Amino acid sequence: MTEEKSKHPKRTGDNRLPGDPDRETLIKRMIRVDHAGEYGAARIYEGQLAVLGKQPVGDTIRHMAEQEQKHLDAFERLIVERRVRPTVLTPVWHAAGFALGAASAALGERAAMACTVAVEEVIEEHYAHQAEQLGDDESELREMIEEFRAEELEHKDTGLEHDAESAPGYRLLSEAVKAGSRAAIWLSTRY
Repeated sequence: MTEEKSKHPKRTGDNRLPGDPDRETLIKRMIRVDHAGEYGAARIYEGQLAVLGKQPVGDTIRHMAEQEQKHLDAFERLIVERRVRPTVLTPVWHAAGFALGAASAALGERAAMACTVAVEEVIEEHYAHQAEQLGDDESELREMIEEFRAEELEHKDTGLEHDAESAPGYRLLSEAVKAGSRAAIWLSTRY
C-alpha cells in the first residue's frame, strides 16, 4: 500500500475531513492570511524603526524589514494573480502592527527583539502547518512558504542573539504577543 501511495502525487486537500474547506477555499485562505501576516510584520518593523531606527540595532531591524517587505510583495502578487480577497481587517493590522512595533521598541531593544521572537515563533509554526497541507499541485506556493519560513526562523534567531530573553517581563510579553498573533491568524484566515 505504501508503495502504491507513493506513485500518486499528493494533492492539496487530499487529506480533508468532513467540514474542512475545499481545496480552492483552503488555498485562498492561506494566501489571505499570509498576506495579512506579512503586512502586519512589515508594520511591526516600521514601528520598531520609528523608535530604534537611529540606534545601532536599526540596521538589524532594517534587514528584517526588507525581508518582510519581500514576503509582502510576493503575497500581494498572489492576491492579484489568484483573485483572492484580502482580509477586511487590513486597517486594524495597519494600526495594530505599527503600535506593537513602536510600543515594544519604546520598552527597549530587548523588548523589541522579544516581540520579534514571539511573532516569528508563531509564524514559523503557521508556515510549517501550511507547507504540510500543500500538495505537489501547489509546489511553487509550498516552496515559497518554506523559503519565507526559513527567513522567519532567521529573524527569531536574530532576536535571541540580541538578548530578547533578557527583556523585562519576557515571558508575559512573549505570551501576550503570541496570543495576539494567533488571534490575528484565525481572524485573517476567515475575514
